[in-house]
Amino acid sequence: MTLPDGLLLAAYGDDFTGSAAVMEVMAFAGLHAALFLDLPTPQQLARFPKLRALIVAGTARSHGPEWMEAHLPRLFEGLSRTGAPLVHYKVCSTLDSAPHIGSIGRAVELALSVFAAPAVPVLLAAPAIRRYQCFGQLFAAAPGGVFRLDRHPVMACHPVTPMDEAEVARHLACQTTLPIGLIDLETMQDPQRTRTRLAELGAAGNRIICLDTLTDDDLALCGELLWDRRGPGAFCVGSQGVEYALVEHWRRSGLLAPAPHPPGIGRARGMIAVSGSVSSVTAAQIDWALAQGFQGLALEAGDLVGDDERSRAAEAAAMAACRAALSEGRDPLVHTARGPNDPAVARLAEARARAGIDAEVANTRIGAALGRILARVVQDTGLRRAVISGGDTSGHATRQLGIYALTALAPTIPGAAILRGWSEEPAFDGLELALKGGQMGGADYFGRIRDGGG
Repeated sequence: MTLPDGLLLAAYGDDFTGSAAVMEVMAFAGLHAALFLDLPTPQQLARFPKLRALIVAGTARSHGPEWMEAHLPRLFEGLSRTGAPLVHYKVCSTLDSAPHIGSIGRAVELALSVFAAPAVPVLLAAPAIRRYQCFGQLFAAAPGGVFRLDRHPVMACHPVTPMDEAEVARHLACQTTLPIGLIDLETMQDPQRTRTRLAELGAAGNRIICLDTLTDDDLALCGELLWDRRGPGAFCVGSQGVEYALVEHWRRSGLLAPAPHPPGIGRARGMIAVSGSVSSVTAAQIDWALAQGFQGLALEAGDLVGDDERSRAAEAAAMAACRAALSEGRDPLVHTARGPNDPAVARLAEARARAGIDAEVANTRIGAALGRILARVVQDTGLRRAVISGGDTSGHATRQLGIYALTALAPTIPGAAILRGWSEEPAFDGLELALKGGQMGGADYFGRIRDGGG
C-alpha cells in the first residue's frame, strides 16, 4: 500500500510559528511540504513540484472575530479548492484563544460554512512536544515539569490570553454555541470502541469532538480516525499533533517509510535575532544568549505603538545598533521584554493607554517594526540567517521580509526548525529563518540556530 498521489493535506495556521511546525512535521517525515504567507499563485506553486502538504501561515490568533469574519472565509475557500483530502485549522498546542481574540470557536463556525464536515475533530495533544490531553483536560510542559493548563507557569499568566480553564470543551464553549463532545482516554484504549463513540457523538449532533491523547498509541489511533474521514469537506482543528498523528498512522500501516534524520547546515557567519515575546522561557533564552556573546539590544515596545516619528526613530536606532554589533563580530539580539515581570511590559501598557489603541493593534505594530528592523539589517549586511521569537511577532514580522514561502532546512527542537525563505528579492531568497513560539525551546535555543541545527 502507498499514499495517494498529490496533496495529502492543506492547512491554515492561526500563527506563523505554529504554521511552520506543521510544515516541519510533514517535511521531516519525508513529505514535500511548503509554507506560504498567503494562498499561493499558480506561478508560486510551480516552484514546488510534487507538493504533498500546502500550509498557509496566518495571524488569526492575534485578531478578533470581526477580522476572522472578513478574512477566514476566503482562506478556507482557497484551501477547499486545492482538492486536499483533509484541511486542518492549526491552533496553538496551548490553546491560546479567547472570545475576543484568536477565537477558535468562531473559526470553526466560519469553516463549517465552507466545509461539509458533519463534525470537526479537535486534536491538541502532541507527545513529541510534551502536550497531553487527559479526560478533557489539557496539559503542557514548562521548565519544572508538566502542568495542567490553568496552572501552567507561562500560560496561566499569558499577557493576551491567560488560561484559567484547562478543560478544552469548557474553554471552547466560551467561544461558540456549537455542541461539543469528547472521546476520553479510557475509551481511546479500545480502537473499536473509539470508532463507535465517534459515530455516536456525531449522530447526537456534536459539531466539535475533542480527542484525548497521552501516548504514541493514542496518537496513531487519532491519525487513523482523521485519515479515515478524509474526502471532500473533511476539516479538523488542532496543533501539529494532527500531523504527528497522521504520520504515526501512515508509518504503522505501511503507507510511509521512516525518513532519515536531516543533518544540520553549519554555523552561521553572522546572525540577527528579534524577539517580541514576553514569555519567561524566552527570557531565559535571552539571558543564555547574552552570556554566550550575543549583543543584547533592548527596544522599548512603547516607542513602537504610535506609528509616528518616535517609532521611526526607535527603529532607525535599533538598525544602527545591529549594524554596529555585526561590524564588531557580535550577533545582535533585539528584544522588547525579558519576561513577564520586565518593567517594559508595564510601560507598554501605559503607552497603549496614551495612544488609545488595543492590544491587537499594538502587537501588530510592534511585530511589524521588528520585521522592518530585521529586513533592513539583512539587506544592508547580506546576513543569511535570522530568528524571530514570539508566535504573534513572527507573523507580523515575517510579512516585512518579502518572502512568499518557507520550506524546512534543518531541525532544532520540535516546532522551531531552521527554514529556507523563498522570495523574488535576492536579499531574502534563500534566507535561513527560524520562527519560535514564546514558550518553545531550551535555554540554548538561539545558540542552536547559530550553530545550524541538526
